[in-house]
Amino acid sequence: MPVSEFLRVSTTVSDLFQAETFYRDAIGFTRAEERVIDDPAWARLMGLPAGSTARCLVVTLGAQEVELVSFDVPGRSYPEARASNDPWFQHIALVVDDIAAICEGLHRMETTPISIGGPQLLPVNTGGVSAFKFRDPDGHPLELLYFPPGVGDLVWHGVQDSKPRGYDHTAIAVGDIDRSIAFYADLLGFQVAGRSLNTGVEQDRLDGLSNTEVDVVGLAPADVPTPHVELLHYRTPRFDGMNFDVAANDIASTRQVHRVDDLDGLAARLEGSGAVFVSPGVVTLDDGARAAAVRDPDGHMIVLTE
Repeated sequence: MPVSEFLRVSTTVSDLFQAETFYRDAIGFTRAEERVIDDPAWARLMGLPAGSTARCLVVTLGAQEVELVSFDVPGRSYPEARASNDPWFQHIALVVDDIAAICEGLHRMETTPISIGGPQLLPVNTGGVSAFKFRDPDGHPLELLYFPPGVGDLVWHGVQDSKPRGYDHTAIAVGDIDRSIAFYADLLGFQVAGRSLNTGVEQDRLDGLSNTEVDVVGLAPADVPTPHVELLHYRTPRFDGMNFDVAANDIASTRQVHRVDDLDGLAARLEGSGAVFVSPGVVTLDDGARAAAVRDPDGHMIVLTE
């Protein structure tokens, strides 16, 4: 019944050509598949009106993939007021071997830095990783991540590469860390793989915030531990802006897509717990695949499929 594997990240974009150009040229993703989605069941899965359609481009980086989705009836643009502790914040962490060189390349592309002063070497309690956060042309946050020897999953160590190897995790901002752990671990079956409290000037510079105290909790799927989900709970500074209820066709929407062992059983468990469904339960798509979409306690959208 638990989530067994993190399949992909699905991200809404305003312009598919612009997004492909950025993810290919600035980061190193490779085009895999483009298709038109006009399946009424898919619109129900996304919680959108009947007749909603989209174009979808799957791009790959190493063993991981990202689904870029451009809706034919677009929603709202990414909010102009944006920060690392926004409730809708979700990034993917791209693993790199030479973070300084890749950052230099990003300066020549259409990116907006989140981090201040370039890559940050984080304290020892984080494993001594180096990281840098930035935004794509639509405003979606991303992170570059360098793991020193002996830190991180073994898949990230070996022959070096000049471009990112893949993504290690997707990180989401949450308002109540215990509530989120209960949802992901007790209901979805993720395993708590690590936990730290990150503070200090390096974390401030990484996040572009002040007086930062953030709980970081790694959650691994039952069968395939990488990529995984990371919870970010900002004790300080607390989010004090306007709430933004993100629909699937809003540009700020990024969705986790997971494989599960028993979709019907997990959907029943989620329904019994009072979880918020985006889809009308489990739906069958025109290719025969079955899926359900729910929201976590902070509104982040999760697609569960067999």
